[in-house]
Amino acid sequence: MNIKNKIKIKVNGKRLIFDQNTTVDKLTKKLKIPLNKVAIELNKKILDKKKLKKIKLKVNDKIEIVHFIGGG
Repeated sequence: MNIKNKIKIKVNGKRLIFDQNTTVDKLTKKLKIPLNKVAIELNKKILDKKKLKKIKLKVNDKIEIVHFIGGG
């Protein structure tokens, strides 16, 4: 693996390594995250799901993905 073109980020507290040009959209697809059932926070800011393809990840970004669970 060529570390030179990689970045380290944290997703829900776990350190992961991705390509430099990874967008939040690509991240959710790689992790198989169903967008209709989650909220995504990047560095403590909630993201607009319509803009995920435009938001590129950077070194040391922190992502929190919260799944919605139904219940009563």
